[in-house]
Amino acid sequence: MILVLAGTSDARELALLIKENGYDLLTTVVTDNAAKSMEEAGVPVQVGRLSADDIQQLIQKRGVQCVVDASHPFAEEASKNAMAGAQGAGVPYIRYERESLAAPGSEKLIVVEDYVQAAELAAKKRGVIMLTTGSKTLKTFTDRLLGLPDTTLVARMLPRIDNMQKCEELGVEQKNIIAMQGPFSKELNKALYAHYGVTLMITKESGKVGAFDEKVEAALEMGIETIVIGRPKIDYGTKFSDYQSVLDQLKAVVQ
Repeated sequence: MILVLAGTSDARELALLIKENGYDLLTTVVTDNAAKSMEEAGVPVQVGRLSADDIQQLIQKRGVQCVVDASHPFAEEASKNAMAGAQGAGVPYIRYERESLAAPGSEKLIVVEDYVQAAELAAKKRGVIMLTTGSKTLKTFTDRLLGLPDTTLVARMLPRIDNMQKCEELGVEQKNIIAMQGPFSKELNKALYAHYGVTLMITKESGKVGAFDEKVEAALEMGIETIVIGRPKIDYGTKFSDYQSVLDQLKAVVQ
């Protein structure tokens, strides 16, 4: 059996390919929505966050022969737990991560290392700031941006109840919440930027499937300053950015 840490659209595609190549597999996701997508594809799925110990026990209980970590490029904790769990159980670990795209060169684009750096830079620039980094780190930005003179924070995130509750708790006004599920076309990004009068956009370098390029290109074409948060620097060991290499590696390590 192969254990696949999933949750993104490309992880779902990879899981289907692994299944089609004759492997028994179990996918793990964090949200019910992601689980529904897996179930609709006929892929076994387990919902919930897993610690390193949880993963190790799951490997041993289900007879897992290899862990394929296809979690989101910014799911740093999930990847570290997967590596530790696989190592503890003595099974191979393979990382699949969507290709990292070089952002288009522009004097309007600034790459930073983390969320705090992005928020502090945004606090200096002010204006109408559109945040497209999700709800998990929203507090990092609301703590530094809400209440600043000449500053409006517009938060774009998935239309989930817990996200809306978090916005309310942190003081993001309802009129400044965009609750939509992407991916978004370049045209839709431009329409949203224009509607809110955005002067600064903040995103993270998630890659092509995360619509990173459409988001950034739309902003730069409109002359909007853009802060891009770089991916976490993790030594994954065995890592690939294409499905076939993952399948080839599975054939090499799974008897």
